[in-house]
Amino acid sequence: MLLFITSVLIFLVAINFILLAFSCNKTSRRLKALNKNKRVVSVLPTKTEVTGQLAPTGS
Repeated sequence: MLLFITSVLIFLVAINFILLAFSCNKTSRRLKALNKNKRVVSVLPTKTEVTGQLAPTGS
């Protein structure tokens, strides 16, 4: 029984590492593609922000 539980845990850990390796490869490829197409865009505010005092809520 102990051998069965140990073998199942080792099997699940191995699958976990395999899935982790495949998911990391896809993420790094996407990041490399995003870094190549990265452009700097300056955004100017179009409206002035209205600052005011908020009403007390009592909580």
